[in-house]
Formats: sequence, C-alpha cells, structure tokens
Amino acid sequence: MEILIYQKQYHKADAIENFLDFYYNIQLNHLASNLLKEGLSPEQISDAVLKAINVGKSSGLEIQQHFMPVFTDLKSDIINDCKLSKLGYGLVLLNADTEVSTVGQWQIKVLEAYFD
Repeated sequence: MEILIYQKQYHKADAIENFLDFYYNIQLNHLASNLLKEGLSPEQISDAVLKAINVGKSSGLEIQQHFMPVFTDLKSDIINDCKLSKLGYGLVLLNADTEVSTVGQWQIKVLEAYFD
C-alpha cells in the first residue's frame, strides 16, 4: 500500500513526475533483496546495486526506469531495498561479487547467449 501525502496545489511538473514514477514502478518486477536467496549478503547486494546504477548513469540510461529505492518487510524487519527492471536486475548480477557461484553461473549464461 502506498501512502499519499495531501497537498493543496499540485504543480504540473510534479504531476508528470508522479505519473512517471507510477508508470515505471509497474515495470519494476524484481527486488534486489531477492538476491539474498541466491547467497549474496546485504553488503554485496548494496555494492552491486551502486555499481549497476553507476554503469547505467555512465551509459546514459534513465535510472528512474530501472532502479527505485523502496522499503521491504523481510522477516519482520523493514529494510532498504531496490525495485529493479529486468535490465536493472541483470546489471546488478553482472556487478555482483563473483565469489558467489550463482553470480558466476549467470554471467556465463549471459555471455554464452550473447556469443550464440
């Protein structure tokens, strides 16, 4: 459930920005915290998300379309999390710690598909 904050007046630019946030939010189907199940630690996930965002910025991606900070309830704790698009999720995995076997296996699958 999303909490709305009442304002007496809305500016057109704010309304457009709110619409875009809503529109992009619908397309962000992955959570960075899901990588905990794959063996990554919270610190590894945070580092990978930051690297992925930097890759996106340096490549000219519209970050808002692929990464959205959120709070998630995880085992009765509220944690900082990030909703990700499919591309955002892939960028996080490409920038994650390769010591985790799931990350290395995924990177190999991506390269094999690219070279085929």
